[in-house]
Amino acid sequence: MHVKLTGHRARVGAALATTAALLATMVVTATATSSVAATACAPAWSSTATYTGSATASYGGVNYRAKWWTQGNVPGTETTSPWESQGACGTPDPTGTPDPTGTPDPTGTPDPTGTPDPTGTPDPTGTTTPPVTPATGHEACRPDGMYKTPGVDVPYCDVYDADGREKLPNGLDRRVIGYFSSWRTGTNGQPRYLASDIPWNKLSHINYAFAHVGADNKISVNAQAAGNPATGMTWPGVAGAEMDPSLSYQGHFNLLAKYKKANPGVKVIPAVGGWAETGGYFDADGKRVASGGFYTMTESQAKIDTFADSTVAFIRQYGFDGIDIDYEYPTSNKGAGNPDDFAFSDAKRGQHFQGYVNLLKTLREKLDKAGAEDGEYYMLTTATPSSGWLLRGMEAYQVVQYLDYVNLMSYDLHGAWNEHVGGNSPLFDDGKDPELTAAGVYTAYQGMGYLNGDWAAHYFRGAMPAGRVNLGVGFYTRGFQGVQGGVDGMGGKAVPPAGFSCPAGTNGKCGYGAEGVDNLWFDSDPMGNAVPAGVNPIWHALNLQKGIAGDYAASYKVPTAVTGSYVHHFDPVTKNEWWWNASKKVFLSGDTTQAIGAKADYVADTGLGGIMIWELAGDYGYNSAKGQYEIGQTMVDLMHSKLSATTAYGATKANADRVMPKQAIDMSIDYTQFALGDSNYPINPKVVFTNRSKTDIPAGATISFQYGTTDTGEMSDWSGMKTATVTKGHTGPNVGGLKGDFHTAQFTVPLGGIPAGGSITNQLKWTMPIAQFSNVIVTIGGVSYSTTYDYPRGVTVVEPTGGTTGGSTGGTTGGTTGGSTGGTGTCLAPAWSATETYTGGKVVSHSGRTWTAKYWTQGEAPGSQQWGAWSDSGAC
Repeated sequence: MHVKLTGHRARVGAALATTAALLATMVVTATATSSVAATACAPAWSSTATYTGSATASYGGVNYRAKWWTQGNVPGTETTSPWESQGACGTPDPTGTPDPTGTPDPTGTPDPTGTPDPTGTPDPTGTTTPPVTPATGHEACRPDGMYKTPGVDVPYCDVYDADGREKLPNGLDRRVIGYFSSWRTGTNGQPRYLASDIPWNKLSHINYAFAHVGADNKISVNAQAAGNPATGMTWPGVAGAEMDPSLSYQGHFNLLAKYKKANPGVKVIPAVGGWAETGGYFDADGKRVASGGFYTMTESQAKIDTFADSTVAFIRQYGFDGIDIDYEYPTSNKGAGNPDDFAFSDAKRGQHFQGYVNLLKTLREKLDKAGAEDGEYYMLTTATPSSGWLLRGMEAYQVVQYLDYVNLMSYDLHGAWNEHVGGNSPLFDDGKDPELTAAGVYTAYQGMGYLNGDWAAHYFRGAMPAGRVNLGVGFYTRGFQGVQGGVDGMGGKAVPPAGFSCPAGTNGKCGYGAEGVDNLWFDSDPMGNAVPAGVNPIWHALNLQKGIAGDYAASYKVPTAVTGSYVHHFDPVTKNEWWWNASKKVFLSGDTTQAIGAKADYVADTGLGGIMIWELAGDYGYNSAKGQYEIGQTMVDLMHSKLSATTAYGATKANADRVMPKQAIDMSIDYTQFALGDSNYPINPKVVFTNRSKTDIPAGATISFQYGTTDTGEMSDWSGMKTATVTKGHTGPNVGGLKGDFHTAQFTVPLGGIPAGGSITNQLKWTMPIAQFSNVIVTIGGVSYSTTYDYPRGVTVVEPTGGTTGGSTGGTTGGTTGGSTGGTGTCLAPAWSATETYTGGKVVSHSGRTWTAKYWTQGEAPGSQQWGAWSDSGAC
């Protein structure tokens, strides 16, 4: 559950070096390094050896030191690497003879490590490595794995560099993204947080919360209403909040534009939706209108187009850098999201995710077209759930290719919507999560826990580069009262007393949320009463630890007296922080610098893109004159310190141990026919592999793909294709974190092959949620190819060898196997078509044989499935 607590740009262009120039620089550097090497080489690195922190190895004429545990990571080949260079080693060999220490051989001799050879010499691993023409223009800056809008010269280089990495301001190597909420205006006497209070010199992005979907399906901030906070409010006499008179609007948008002029590298992006405005919106009078919001807007393409067109106009009008979609949630699980929206969300829950896909694809294409017209790139991002339960109802998350990055809502993982007392935002599982234990999850899934940031990060890492995934942190608490059991409250239960009225959506089985002085940032129910949930900014939690309520408490209409002692705790495994008041039995969980520091280190060490904050106004500083904590920037300062002193983020979908071929064939993969989330056990969709080449892929070819370690690694199929996991990136419980990013699975293309323009359907089966497949390799006759499905960088799209070129029937009758003897040589039945619908009894020809449909079918190639829709009627 994710509660959003309620309530023109200046760019400096820079010349970009081409990929060829960068490669040339690397060669020159390597040559210069080897010419001065004099240090002895450590033992040669081995792909099978395990190295722990401080271990040394040599590779490529350079000594390396391991920064942490590693196996299979090739030194010097990864942006975010476990290896740290210690400088050149060994004696240079002027003859060009291969160096046994692993120094690259300039003669072009095949490299037994499988590293691509730029000379075009075949690689003995089976991967072909022909010369590749470097991408030119803006395509050279497109991030790995990102969809490219057809026919549009998208200005990627406005935002991304020649490696496809986002260019970040303020010395940052990773993103620091802060949500800035519209409602902390100070007009009610409560602490104010305006654009002038934002630490602009420490952030990379600012997300404004929130815009909404209006009744007309257009994006809105109620700009037509006088005095609205986005475009109409002013703050006379507040230093730093003076309006920019050159702009035609006032409010937060005026101040955001004003400060962005002084900080042009910081991107400002409005967010649409949130918990309260996903299925409706607040009108100008502050009353919620249950319009259906995202749920109804995504019902038709016409409505989606209206919203997307208005979004482009909105971005242009106010000078924003893109749009953030905070749709909570397009899942097929029953009773998910805001209870106020159940009339919409439960009624058509099997349709929401397809609507979400259509929305994001449309936005991507319209933003790209607008960006090409305007000469600047517009970003598309999302706030995404982190709970494995919610993600089970979101199919295989078939939208990541349209997104610049995802912001994980890796908080609100425990709260008073049930009685199990756990941390608000655990980074790791400890095998003892109270909610998962009660539900038998550990027993069912080999000890795997899915309510933690690490699991969520690996879910998305399985489908996109690490650098396009941002870990979420909360600058607020969640908490319980009346806690029984556990260790200092953690892991206990908070059962409400008799007669307690549980909030809507909890089926009368809620927890006993903390209230009063322990619930400063409370939401209100429809009657205006505070919802007990233990929600507080971190600065208030620190004041409770000091034994004071702060001089602001009365403005929130909570008690000002503090009783008992709030003792701070930190768990080194989960990285949970919490305060426990033993006399009151109150438990409050939230992050301060201890947890934030650990999470920033995790982001740096794993190659993730950065950190997203909900919300900036929860950060703290100490007012020594008043003797209390107040709004500040202590935790943002810590993030900036850590994330400006690390390495660049991971920019490739594949890790170094999965060398992707530089030739690719045109193949798409579609994930279809998922059960509703509550019935999706096991997860068993029909996955369609479509050969969009002009050449058949023959039977016997293999298709290998990787998928996230958020699943237990038991991939199989119900199609007779003998799909199996061939390597596992992680096994067993995930206490302290998942150890690898990918499992690798493989199957063999069946009888009939995949004809040019045709497809095969493999009904695959796995256990826990994964986000799509990645790093797909098709091998035909010993030659391996990447696929366009992965939207890779720097590949050459070719026709596969080893198949048969499609004939005059559009490429649907090709194939090298499947009954080429025994018939007359002439097929009289019409050729099978991948797009035609067939009913039982229909007869077609395909791959030199005649086939009869057993029942209704479309898109299933005859002979592609052992127990499929077609009956083999013999050779023709």
